[in-house]
Amino acid sequence: MLRGRLRTLTPGLTAILAILATYILIGNPAQADEASQTAAKYSFKEMPIAMPPGYDEQKMNSVRKVNPAYYKIRSWMSAVGASVAINDLTGHGRADGMCLVDSRTDDVIVTYTPTAPASDRFTPFVLDPKPLPVDGTMAPTGCAAGDFAGDGRMGLLVFYWGRTPILFLPKANAKTVSPDSYVPQELVAGANSAGRYVGPQWNTDAVAVADLDGTGHPSIIVGNYFPDGGILDEHGPNTMQMPDSLSNARNGGGLHLLRWAGATSGDKPSVQYVEDRGAIPFKASGGWTLALASADLTGDGKPEVYIGNDFGHGHLFYNRSTKGRLNFTEALGRRTPGTPKSFVLGEGSFKGMGVDFADMANKGRFDFMVSNITQPWGLEESNFVFANKASSDAEMDKKLKSGVAPFTQEASKRGLAWSGWAWDVKMGDFLNTGEEEVVQALGFLRGKTNRWPWMQEMATMNDQLLSNPAMWPNFQPGDDVSGHQVFAFFAKNSTGKYVNISKKLGFKNDIPSRGIATADTTGSGRLEFAVARQWGPPAFYANTASVGKSVTLNLYRPASGKQKSTGLQGLGTPAYGATVTLHAPGHKEISQLDGGSGHDGYRSFQVRFGLGTYDGPVTATIQWRDSNGELHKQDTKLTPGTHSLMLTDSVQEVSKS
Repeated sequence: MLRGRLRTLTPGLTAILAILATYILIGNPAQADEASQTAAKYSFKEMPIAMPPGYDEQKMNSVRKVNPAYYKIRSWMSAVGASVAINDLTGHGRADGMCLVDSRTDDVIVTYTPTAPASDRFTPFVLDPKPLPVDGTMAPTGCAAGDFAGDGRMGLLVFYWGRTPILFLPKANAKTVSPDSYVPQELVAGANSAGRYVGPQWNTDAVAVADLDGTGHPSIIVGNYFPDGGILDEHGPNTMQMPDSLSNARNGGGLHLLRWAGATSGDKPSVQYVEDRGAIPFKASGGWTLALASADLTGDGKPEVYIGNDFGHGHLFYNRSTKGRLNFTEALGRRTPGTPKSFVLGEGSFKGMGVDFADMANKGRFDFMVSNITQPWGLEESNFVFANKASSDAEMDKKLKSGVAPFTQEASKRGLAWSGWAWDVKMGDFLNTGEEEVVQALGFLRGKTNRWPWMQEMATMNDQLLSNPAMWPNFQPGDDVSGHQVFAFFAKNSTGKYVNISKKLGFKNDIPSRGIATADTTGSGRLEFAVARQWGPPAFYANTASVGKSVTLNLYRPASGKQKSTGLQGLGTPAYGATVTLHAPGHKEISQLDGGSGHDGYRSFQVRFGLGTYDGPVTATIQWRDSNGELHKQDTKLTPGTHSLMLTDSVQEVSKS
């Protein structure tokens, strides 16, 4: 009787399920209209990026040569390495120089943005590390800009799989950006012996640059993924390993914190860094790191640090550093009865592949967003949006010092929970309305044969087997795992909730993306962005929308040395660690000079604020440390537009003569 009743109901249930499936696949028409209305305000033009002469005529690779232990998963091993950074390389005060890592050639390319004026253009070139040793067992995986010597000239930090990073420092006599303008130097002392590499085989996937110890100089955090070893050595020993857990792996390459210890300028510039071992808790030091970011959460002029780890917990570190010594302790979120464990800051088991700090609620306090795997019908985790719940800097300091992180996970509430297989994430105000948009890189392995069933099988594997590469399913050229995803562009709709309008904006290139870099490249107040793609050419998107008024700040400290300003020297050295709180009618927002953060994407050093239609004066509360590490704070009246400010014991507007 029951069987007959079910048979009678089956056609109706089938129809209901079919309608529901159609609704899910097609989407809610009202939501689609809302997305179209939201997208109508934005406009971008994709522009070609100038590459070195003859560059596109060479062979372009699509998979890496790897250690024999990894051959069966060589496509998995080939899934990262594309990077992009935008910054002021010429010293002219415009963030229109670019540093790219192209995984198709394993080249580091220095070029200019398509929007750069003639005075900032130069012949693009491949950055050559010679005479430092780099061979076929090594490959660059990222490039970040910075004034590491403190002489007002922008250098480049290149990191690798298979060796420690290399600094490319500009010469004082360099007149233009060219291959001969830079001196390559080992970041880690003793890594090079008479042209032979003898240093550790770091496998780096993220770096962060910030003034960690409050001295006015940039420290460097290096985040390694695989443990030290020749993972790209096709003739190396078959002794490699994978993560030892899907949710709490601690056998990765982990972190190295390097503190600035001195520098010299001139035609043979140099800089010295020392590693502060034991600067972070041991239990948090062995993760599979994919993302790093920093922000001053307590208002003491020393930034806290977030580490995004694959296959395990992310970590928020409270900064207890003093001059001459880096020191951090971990702070954890608190779980409530209705909070899933992975939504608790520091307790999550998701993938942590990108991170960015910004004031997402206009409260004058930093929130942050973390990228995870959010593949529908796959490992559908959630991105994280950790909302700052401290009432003041003093409360935040008290909480973090006691080991408590007062943040609540609100990604779903804000519309940012799901996007795809996510990587780098950058927030910025593209319409100058005072609201942050979100750009997020997406996609993993591009091919024709869907291997998600194998991925799901791997996700249920016993942790005791996971660390052995031989137990992993095959991932070879032609296999596809979330390989056709267009990067996400999230904007707020009329209800204040974020929606992904990427396809509505005409973004169609679905080659997996990795790094995102943002900058006002023209000085016009328009924020633009570039995307690094894994096994595909990078792309640049010029902002062609109608935008509101804005304030853009270039913040400097006096450069070291007394030499006359020539060639690539700018107005000063970037004021690492400076934060700015903008007070406009009905609007309060905090931002910072970001020295470098994320996953393989690095924004410019500009500090930007959108003002909407307001065209009057605003007050900016600027906090910074001077060249001696002394903390200062000053309120400054500003008008809309771009301002270059010199920070000594006071704030002074300057211009380049």
